[in-house]
Amino acid sequence: MLSREDDAMTAIESIEIVTGEGRFSLDAAGSVDAPPVLLLHGFPQSRHTWRLFLPALADSGYHALAPDQRGYSPGVRPHSIQSYRTERLVADVLDLLDALGAERAHLVGHDWGGQVAWMTAAQHPDRVASLCVLSRPHPAAFARAFEVDPEQPGRSGHHTSFQAPEMTERLWKDDCAALRAALSQQGVPRTDIDAYLLVLSDRAALDAALNWYRAASHSGLRAMDCPAVSAATLYLWGDRDSSVGRTAAELTGAHVDGPYRFVEVAGSGHFLTDDGGGPTVLRELLSHLSRASA
Repeated sequence: MLSREDDAMTAIESIEIVTGEGRFSLDAAGSVDAPPVLLLHGFPQSRHTWRLFLPALADSGYHALAPDQRGYSPGVRPHSIQSYRTERLVADVLDLLDALGAERAHLVGHDWGGQVAWMTAAQHPDRVASLCVLSRPHPAAFARAFEVDPEQPGRSGHHTSFQAPEMTERLWKDDCAALRAALSQQGVPRTDIDAYLLVLSDRAALDAALNWYRAASHSGLRAMDCPAVSAATLYLWGDRDSSVGRTAAELTGAHVDGPYRFVEVAGSGHFLTDDGGGPTVLRELLSHLSRASA
């Protein structure tokens, strides 16, 4: 796991950013005049994912910002499933950049946040200075893996099961016991599980988070049609990832036209920032940003 010495690291500030869609809650660190790095979390996590990355990024000369995304932020939690379509999630990224007055940003994403990051970089290359994705392969590579890797559909079975209306109640009951068990089995420490589920213990937040899965089949941005990415890209994958197989990870490079680096994190699973892979991820990310900014 990552560790930090509080006296030696820049403090994290909790802020809010208002867009036309509502009020996003964020953690931020660093000078507002520094190059922005926007970090997008996945499910069932929150901005807490990036708690130890923000100070390190700030100390390296960046303005690091980690939002609780749509549905996770109380101020942006619409009820309609259609409000969670992928194109709307991508638009949220652009809205946040506009609210920050940033023409471009370095984009970092994990899991669902990685999917949104890939889609944003592919659809809006002028807004992305560089791209770093953890765990989630390029959308077209992921779609292809379902065809050529017989084990990938089973790894991704939750994508279908989470769409069921009754899944909110199943995951929410007994203080989110099922989610707690799943995260614990994948190496996430209890204190971090508590932090993540502090957000999702609000039933409305959990239902909204599951709407990301429910809306996916209604989205106009289809994974298999996602263009190649031209931005300098770093992709990190844990070799014990229970959700993403090696085939999908290794297919990703074919969908990046710009400079590309694939880092396999030995001994880590899907939750790289929590299960011991964090130091490797941070080291590679800082190196990637330095090269992309040169």
